[in-house]
Amino acid sequence: MKLQGKGVLVTGGGSGIGLGVALALAKEGCRVLITGRDEAKLKKAASEHTGENSILTRSCNVASRDDVNATVAWAIQAVGQLDIVVHSAGVNVLKRKMCDLAPSDFDDVLATNCTGFFNILHATLPGMRERKDGLVISISSIAGKRALPLGGPAYVASKFAATGLATCVGLEERANGIRITSIYPGEVETPLLEKRAVPVPMEKRKQMVHPEDIGHCVVALAQLPANVIVPELIITPLYQEYM
Repeated sequence: MKLQGKGVLVTGGGSGIGLGVALALAKEGCRVLITGRDEAKLKKAASEHTGENSILTRSCNVASRDDVNATVAWAIQAVGQLDIVVHSAGVNVLKRKMCDLAPSDFDDVLATNCTGFFNILHATLPGMRERKDGLVISISSIAGKRALPLGGPAYVASKFAATGLATCVGLEERANGIRITSIYPGEVETPLLEKRAVPVPMEKRKQMVHPEDIGHCVVALAQLPANVIVPELIITPLYQEYM
């Protein structure tokens, strides 16, 4: 197993894409740590992995720089080093149209989806630079490539910002052996769907990309040799056009 023993930190690992990625990497023999705001949800999520190396959990608000720094220090102490970091923490709001969007909601979405990603990078990159090796994966959205009205201005702005951050930092860090990949999913069957104004029918949910699909993608990326990089990966359900 190519990934046996690798230290992995997954933000937003309590559900959805983050959990799908965590379970996929744990199955490959990685030592996985998941974070999120809800400790009870994290514990329940971690229990889904019954193989070797239990998934470790710690509550963390990625929008808090102090919280992130403490969490990364805990993670390094627990597994020795972080070889793979997956930023999957992401939020949206129900009232997302500009005419309804509260300034506080705008701030909260940007704080998690963009500043949270910066906080994770700032805390984890030094160790990777020192080793001249590491993989960072940003779970973004096709809303970070195309301004989709469905996402709303705050979400789209946060994902465009995350795209710029990942691209720029990725170019800087290549010389240090660090690879940064942004994954841009289309519609995914996750709890974030509950934040839509119009409920999504179960039949359509079944046709969407599923968290385990993205987990497979992350495993494939992590298994690539260290001298190559996939900067961007777009994955959508068959029914969703990407133009």
